Parts: sequence; structure tokens; C-alpha cells
Amino acid sequence: MAVTLSASAARHVANFMTKRGKGVGIRLGVKTSGCSGMAYKLEYADEQAGDDLVFESHGVKVLVDPKSLPYIDGTELDFVKEGLNEGFKFNNPNVKDACGCGESFNV
Repeated sequence: MAVTLSASAARHVANFMTKRGKGVGIRLGVKTSGCSGMAYKLEYADEQAGDDLVFESHGVKVLVDPKSLPYIDGTELDFVKEGLNEGFKFNNPNVKDACGCGESFNV
């Protein structure tokens, strides 16, 4: 079981944490939302919760709550630039279907 960051995502997270001046890593999870049932939660983590599962990728910690892991196990978080747009992209092998707007998914 693991959740990883691409080299590009790890660089982006590390640079942003340096600019923030604080943080232990990035927190990734899921919440019930949207037309397809689930949406990703992504935020910078300033501390580690007692039940967090911790994965390290390219020197950056990825914190995941135990309830979210079955839905995102095997996911790679990437940071991509497409034309003028840039942002995180979730490469989740568990996704069976996603809504048309790309905001939610189901497994």
C-alpha cells in the first residue's frame, strides 16, 4: 500500500513549503462529494495526526488518513503544466468512473 508523488509534484510541494516557512508534508485524502461520489482532499500539513499513514516520496512526506487509503492506494500525485494551466493531477488506478467535470470519482 502506498501513495506517491512524481518528481515534479515533490519539487512543487517542497518549494511551496519552503516559501510557507512551515509544514511537515502534504495531506491527501477523499471526501464524499460531487456527482460520482468522492472527491480528493489535498492540503499542506503542519503536523502529523496520530493515526496518519506516512509515505515518503522524493524526500516529501505524504500523510493519508486510514479511511481514505483504500480509495487512493496506488495513487501517484503529479504536478503538470498544460499550456497556460498548471496543477496537481491524480493518477489513481482505483477509479472506475469520473464525472464529466472531473471534480469527483468512484471506485
